Amino acid sequence: MPGLASLVRSLFGRKDSGTESAAETATEHEGFLIRPAPRRQSSGWLTAGSISKQFPDGVKEYSFVRADVFADRDSAVSFSISKAKQIIAEQGDRMFGSGSG
Repeated sequence: MPGLASLVRSLFGRKDSGTESAAETATEHEGFLIRPAPRRQSSGWLTAGSISKQFPDGVKEYSFVRADVFADRDSAVSFSISKAKQIIAEQGDRMFGSGSG
């Protein structure tokens, strides 16, 4: 779904936070857009990100943070994507609350 990726890029744009922009690392999976967003902690990089999906009434987004910490950002990005895919497999559209699809 190239249209979904373009929509999300236009909604979130580029961020100048010293890390890669969300659009650069966004991954599509089964109609969902995964945006890994690891958070810098004193002990390393905390697993975090968001999952979004286009619905007839607009884009809905689910954010997640997990306790898993990695020494480098690349490992945290990779695990954040894996964790998002697990959330999608387990919850699907239910992650957005009732009334979503």
